[in-house]
Amino acid sequence: MRIKKFMLALAVTCGLGLTAAGQSYPSADYSDAIPTLKDTVGHDHGEAITSSHDIHAYFEALVQAAPDRIQLRSYGTSWQGRDLFYAIISSPENMQNLDTIQSDLSRLGSGQGLSDAQLAQTPAVAWLAYGVHGDEVTPSDSAVFMAYHLLAAQNNELVDTILDNTLVVIDPNQNPDGRERFIHGFTSALGLEPRGERYAVEHDQPWPRGRFNHYVFDLNRDWFAMTQPETQGKVKALLDWHPVVFVDSHEMGGDETYFFPPSADPFNPNVTDGQRAKQTLLGQNMARYFDRFGAAYFTREIFDAFYPGYGDMWPTLNGAVAMTFEQGSPRGLIFDRNNGTELTYNEGVRNNVLSSLATLETVARNKDTFLRDYGTYRSSAINDARRASDRYVVMDRGSARYEAESLARRLAAQGIAVQSAPAGSRHCGTTYASGAFIVDLAQPQSRLARTLLSTTTDLPEDFVVEQEGRRDRGLNHELYDVTAWSMPLMDGVASQQCNRVDLSAAQAVNGDSSIPSLTAQGGAFGQIVPWTDGGQAQLVIAALRAGLKGKTTDEAFTRGGREYPSGSVIFAAADNPGDMANQLRALAVEIGAELVPMEDSWVEDGPNWGSASFASLKEPRVAMAWSDGTHPTSAGNTRFVVERVLGLPVTPIRSSTLARADLSLYDVLILPDTYGNLASEIGNAAPIQEFVSDGGVLIAFSSSVGMIADESYGLLSTQLEYATLDEDADANGGSDSSEDSRAPGTVLTSEADYEAQIANPNASPEDIPGVLMRAVANTDHWLSSGYDEATVLVSGRNIFRPLNVSDGVNVFRYADADNMLLSGYLWEENQAQLAYKPYLMAEPHGDGLVIGFTQSPTTRAYLNGLNLLLANAVVLAPARVAQ
Repeated sequence: MRIKKFMLALAVTCGLGLTAAGQSYPSADYSDAIPTLKDTVGHDHGEAITSSHDIHAYFEALVQAAPDRIQLRSYGTSWQGRDLFYAIISSPENMQNLDTIQSDLSRLGSGQGLSDAQLAQTPAVAWLAYGVHGDEVTPSDSAVFMAYHLLAAQNNELVDTILDNTLVVIDPNQNPDGRERFIHGFTSALGLEPRGERYAVEHDQPWPRGRFNHYVFDLNRDWFAMTQPETQGKVKALLDWHPVVFVDSHEMGGDETYFFPPSADPFNPNVTDGQRAKQTLLGQNMARYFDRFGAAYFTREIFDAFYPGYGDMWPTLNGAVAMTFEQGSPRGLIFDRNNGTELTYNEGVRNNVLSSLATLETVARNKDTFLRDYGTYRSSAINDARRASDRYVVMDRGSARYEAESLARRLAAQGIAVQSAPAGSRHCGTTYASGAFIVDLAQPQSRLARTLLSTTTDLPEDFVVEQEGRRDRGLNHELYDVTAWSMPLMDGVASQQCNRVDLSAAQAVNGDSSIPSLTAQGGAFGQIVPWTDGGQAQLVIAALRAGLKGKTTDEAFTRGGREYPSGSVIFAAADNPGDMANQLRALAVEIGAELVPMEDSWVEDGPNWGSASFASLKEPRVAMAWSDGTHPTSAGNTRFVVERVLGLPVTPIRSSTLARADLSLYDVLILPDTYGNLASEIGNAAPIQEFVSDGGVLIAFSSSVGMIADESYGLLSTQLEYATLDEDADANGGSDSSEDSRAPGTVLTSEADYEAQIANPNASPEDIPGVLMRAVANTDHWLSSGYDEATVLVSGRNIFRPLNVSDGVNVFRYADADNMLLSGYLWEENQAQLAYKPYLMAEPHGDGLVIGFTQSPTTRAYLNGLNLLLANAVVLAPARVAQ
């Protein structure tokens, strides 16, 4: 309480509420009937960082005061139990007719369109979303002011126009768990007075920072993956309301000013010229507001519109004009900029208000145009696809069955119409024995569906030329995120596109429906869990956690004419309780997995039940490095996939505690990707070395592979590679002379000679901006169980040398240069250097095993086709080392 009182006093004495012109916010005659923020929570706008609890309380107070103009609607609950909600604010007449308005908007969104008369009476939805990154704190306080301003302003022509012509949807706090993490750290660090120095502890957040949600996900990358409850509920809400404009309000580095659209290049090719023109229209009005208040801004320089997982891109591909706003962040109440000025929390709140209000004005004064163009976007998506040679996307229901079923439902949950065609149906010249999922791109969601399902989305050619030119000049490329995200590829689901399919017996897929299981009665000897996809791994883990006993094979076997791949698990009746079959069937139904009854132990080919090829499984005890030195999202994504996808509890151990922790309690230790110096945080390598020698399984991701390969650990016999140099170039300029301080003479006859001589021989490979690549399996090794090849995401600069056969096994390696790239844009020199290099390595060490993934298999939890591979490392490996 003392700290809170002090912050309020500081706001007054330092004039945090004022600009040079003496006016902080757009002014209005405010009604006393609407409670102020100070009346409700004790501080005014911009004076303090409002907590998630107080934000919710204030919106509830607004509903009590003006129920005819505002409604709150919940769209979910965060992992930590906080309400996720949005407010609808409009005129009393519009609020009374919400159901009719929603119906009309649904018709518009279906591509059917509305008459001019219907358009005239239908308000446009403008969606304002704030604070998806929890430590970007000013936006949520701006949301609070926007709600107050729209409800309390009296006799205000602009506000009246906004309320008459639009439904304003305000999502004030998209990431309440992250916001509370930031506020806790900030408040805990405050002393006598807030400090503006950038290295003051109040600005230096502890790991993992407030940016992320509970599971340490970047929610601004999760929109199409839909792994988190914050995203799942929000997507459903947007589909309900068809916004014509969507704002995603962020913060950036404190030395920056303010960014609003137009966005930077590259633009996704499925963004229309009309959407880009409206970004400019909206940006021009924001510029007028910022000029009026003397606020600096910039446009176009960064924050592109290519990756569909952004908070602005997913709504864009639904037809909205969506925008990212970025305010320079004080990361607290005050921040000392490098240019000598002081950035205040109040200024950040005010600037977000300006951009939000300017947006609403543009939409309200042009609402018929925005509505008509939204309808045109949706109808043209249908018409354009009808003529396309690749109109239909057909996904094999039998390849990676669980992933295919999950993908179909995830697409349907995003409003994409998906049809399920029966077993034996024929499409694109192929007979699908297990059936297929089909997406007809002639639908309103066509551009979103095409973006998510196409094998690749091409970067604009002129942008590629520009980036290659920048690299030639020694400059960094300007790609902000990955260049590949094809959902069928990432899920390991075979797909193709064509212009002719058979939908005569197809049925629509419901995004909320359960995945069907494949089970049968019987099984006198036992039950087989075929090791074919991530759902099967979930079933085995659930069975082990239920106390059932199973064995896994390191070789394929054939029974009843069907081949069961290596990794398949048999639960024998003799080893388990009498109700084992019923338990397994119930678990299979719950998960949507396959279970095959086994009447006797005979197999036609491959190992028998009594063979040494079978190893006993147990529920693995899993620990992972956590906190400083680990990359936050790598740690969070990995924990989420192991816990929430595979269903296995994880014990996170602070990296600084690992060296003194009793690691003998665990079977598996995971080292996620590093951020900073993980080795320094751990301190002593000996306990980890001992853990492996004593029979533990150590799994390292990405940069952690380099750490354990270093001589200080000596656990993996690989090395990080430098960038390759031109084979024809003499990088050293001739032979070295140790007896003369002068360099040997050289003759440079061309620009190429000059570039070769100044090239850094110790440079890392060029940064790879996220591509999907083919990794080929060594099928003789059990760690590849369930795979012949896999699609993997490759990004960054890490390229490792293969293991020597005397040291270990390269279980997966990248394919040859001509067949390696599946999706995305890859620099030519990277493509040459990556060919045949390892993706997954395994090396024995004492009684244990070291497993190295050179790229993380858990990135954003959207590489679902690799979940079975991760289960090989986490579940099968402990059984093999104990054998």
